[in-house]
Amino acid sequence: MASPKVEQLRATPLFAELTEEHLERLAKHTEPLHLDPDEYLIREGDPAEDLYVVVAGELEITKRSGKADVYLNRVGPGSIQGEIAGLERGQRMASVRAVGQVDVLRIPYAALGDLLASGPEAVLALIRTITGRLRGMEEAVRQREKLAGLGTLAAGLAHELNNPAAAIRRSAGSLAEAIRQRNEAASAIVTGDARLATLLRAKPSDAGVTLEALTRADRVDEIAAALREAGLPDAADPDEAAGMLVAAGWTATDIRSAAAGFAPAEVEAAVRWLASVATADELLAEIQMAADRISAIVGAVKGYAYLDQAPVQRFNVCRGIDDTLLILAHKLTGITVTRDYAPDLPEIEGWGSELNQVWTNLLDNAADAMGGKGEISIQVVRTDAGGVDVTICDSGPGIPPATLSKIFEPFFTTKPLGMGTGLGLHLSHNIVVQHGGTLDVESAPGRTCFEVVLPPTLPAVAAG
Repeated sequence: MASPKVEQLRATPLFAELTEEHLERLAKHTEPLHLDPDEYLIREGDPAEDLYVVVAGELEITKRSGKADVYLNRVGPGSIQGEIAGLERGQRMASVRAVGQVDVLRIPYAALGDLLASGPEAVLALIRTITGRLRGMEEAVRQREKLAGLGTLAAGLAHELNNPAAAIRRSAGSLAEAIRQRNEAASAIVTGDARLATLLRAKPSDAGVTLEALTRADRVDEIAAALREAGLPDAADPDEAAGMLVAAGWTATDIRSAAAGFAPAEVEAAVRWLASVATADELLAEIQMAADRISAIVGAVKGYAYLDQAPVQRFNVCRGIDDTLLILAHKLTGITVTRDYAPDLPEIEGWGSELNQVWTNLLDNAADAMGGKGEISIQVVRTDAGGVDVTICDSGPGIPPATLSKIFEPFFTTKPLGMGTGLGLHLSHNIVVQHGGTLDVESAPGRTCFEVVLPPTLPAVAAG
């Protein structure tokens, strides 16, 4: 009669096809373990040395993504845990904890190696289990990666939209005060008087002109002198008034023309009128700029997601990169971004929103690698085949040669635990390949470049 350990191993799909001899051989090396509720069997990031067979109870599997634990699966008796990292002898790829009371069998890696050497049946069974586990884990984390990408975009949009929205609120409040001051100044001048009509017609000669510091200082002195000549009361500060007027583009000649015919007692009211009108105009310009900024951001989001467009269309790759840069502007603060787009770039066929995920991953990774300081250069040229070649380089520390060949593998990441799922570059690689293109990387200390080459049209299989 078979021992309890043999029966427990036989109930595991991984070992179900093994002979009685193989099961007895493996059972000799197993060790029973008991877990209390919420006790961890495996912690993500720990070195992998053993694998485990669940005998009784349930285990919950999670993977760290950012500050959250992503739920992957819940398994019960007969399941096996830790075989992927155990075979690779690397780090645990996920955490496993007990849900209630749990009993498991611990199988040392050495015993597993001995089993695999015993025949092809064990090898094939293990391959089937690992393949299924990887597919399930990748799909779960893929969905989390998409949600994380949406979170990154949402954070960027909130930051980018908050600035112009705050500017509009601030300027609108100040505009009301400027209008009140203008009305007070107007009440000091006889309504319908020709002098008020003169003020209404007066316009600054250099509105919108940026002056050098020395020129600005000279002009403040000139306008202050013109205000004194016009009879500005001693109690008023001509230099302060002159500073406001210079900022609005007024010259000494403009002031003398506008103040002509005013009695000295009315000059102060006239100056306050001109200053309040200049302030109102400036605030209106700020509101317009902020509104234009919001409109540009909304347009970028619409372009980024290719809303109201067919899933497959012809598009300009540079537009997608520009939209991505605008949305990620908050992440790129402190980083110098240079763009070099060839003038003869063609439109290509594909899924524009999918490729925008590629640009997002590459730019986001570059910003992280540089710690928010450095340079990113983007070059786009036409290929001989009529497609486009996009190269994105950063001035970060580079990728170690030992890990460079693994960066497109699923779940592989060079970021600290919880800072990356290890799927961003893997998904990016798959998207580019789906377009019939290639994604390559070269790295050295101080310079890492990702090159995306895309054909002019989709492959027949993908397009169909």
